[in-house]
Amino acid sequence: MPQGKVERVPDDGLTTRERRRQPVLAVHTGVGKGKSTAAFGMALRAWNAGWPIVVFQFVKSPKWRVGEETALKALGAHHAATGAGAPVTWHKMGEGWSWLARPGDERDHAAEAAEGWAQVKRDLAGERYRFYVLDEFTYPMKWGWVDVDEVVTTLRARPGNQHVVVTGRDAAPALVEAADLVTEMTKVAHPMDAGRKGQQGIEW
Repeated sequence: MPQGKVERVPDDGLTTRERRRQPVLAVHTGVGKGKSTAAFGMALRAWNAGWPIVVFQFVKSPKWRVGEETALKALGAHHAATGAGAPVTWHKMGEGWSWLARPGDERDHAAEAAEGWAQVKRDLAGERYRFYVLDEFTYPMKWGWVDVDEVVTTLRARPGNQHVVVTGRDAAPALVEAADLVTEMTKVAHPMDAGRKGQQGIEW
């Protein structure tokens, strides 16, 4: 494995081992493709490390069946059967989340996003998982469905060793500033530029 070199060593009194094991807040933003894909790739590493994983999919339609969902749920089932890896929990906005059973056809997207964030806060407070993917979570913040300052304060103060990855375009500057790892995806070329629509195995 290639060994990265740190640019500076902070005077924080921590050992190299302690510093290495600090929890990470990551943000994947930008207009390019691959933000969620990269987050789910990190989730695979978390599964291999034995870290309980939870995915909160904000915004995306509950009718969309993405390949990562099927794959990670299969890995969760493999863990349940063999003990290898880690458990995987997947929540999708639009299905009423997994802890709600609300009748009715009229969706209140803002209320659903607020409920999802409320559950994230409960899970963080209870240290229920080790690795969180908050997929497309930048949009509820951008649209005012959840408060950016509250999100930043909560994520900064999360207890224990819980890693969080937030994906989506137009990440709030305060979130970017709070993050340990920020990646901006830029588009150089995309098949849609040539009129080609998304295809299975590439986009989902």
